[in-house]
Amino acid sequence: MNPKVRLALYVILAGGLAICVLGFTGSLRAVDPIPKPPATNEVVSTVVALTTNTAGVLVTNTSVVTNVTEAVEDLTVRQRSPRVGRLMAYGITGFFMLLGLAVLAGHDISKYFASRVDDFIFNDNLEGVKDPEYEEAERVWSTGQHLDAIQLMRDYLKKHPREQYVALRIAEIYEADLRNYLAAALEYEEVLKKRLPTERWGWAAIHLANLYSGKLNRTEEATALLRRIVDEYGQTAAAKKARDRLGIPEPTEALPAAMPAPAPAAPEPPPPEAPSNLPPGFRPK
Repeated sequence: MNPKVRLALYVILAGGLAICVLGFTGSLRAVDPIPKPPATNEVVSTVVALTTNTAGVLVTNTSVVTNVTEAVEDLTVRQRSPRVGRLMAYGITGFFMLLGLAVLAGHDISKYFASRVDDFIFNDNLEGVKDPEYEEAERVWSTGQHLDAIQLMRDYLKKHPREQYVALRIAEIYEADLRNYLAAALEYEEVLKKRLPTERWGWAAIHLANLYSGKLNRTEEATALLRRIVDEYGQTAAAKKARDRLGIPEPTEALPAAMPAPAPAAPEPPPPEAPSNLPPGFRPK
């Protein structure tokens, strides 16, 4: 969607929702005037005037007054208030405005986090998108202050725990610069505990298996890790390398069954000879 169109939708939906909220609260606080039933007073005064004749008439007219009063009060209660209609209109309109705003915001938020997890954590060569704070740690590393650079990277990783390329860089410094292979292996082990894309997890596991089988002389752990790559991430490029290391042949797809050879066609019978007037044993030239 065009960013300008998306922004316009946000403004329209947010403004409409604000108008609906203000209108709803204003209608909710408003008080409708209570209508006066003048007909009731007239009827009551008329009937009371007639009750001065006899006691029997008084009883009858009193019941009439009661019935008339109840009917008028019931009509007044059932009279629909215009405020109810306004409340319903604002409420329904505001609901749809809020629903549209939630759908639009949910789409943008999910798209943002999806791109952040896949693109911002790693790029294609297991390096993250750098920022000035991380670049400062790399600058310190370039001066030979490897431990200080590791500390700066750890501080950066605490603020941005999703950017696991920093942990891989720490493992690389331990392995290549400080020759501390055990510390490097521990860093890789921590990285493999994170939820990473399958390809990235596989290559990190290959690096750790190389440390196990090489400098650390932990062949059994290296073999177990390679088998885990093959079993759990068998479709990745790292799994292909693991199968090469383990001597496991590449899986082959089942070939379709061979089609049976067609049966040879029967020879066609020779065409019948045309009738001849020659004697038997002679053929036409």
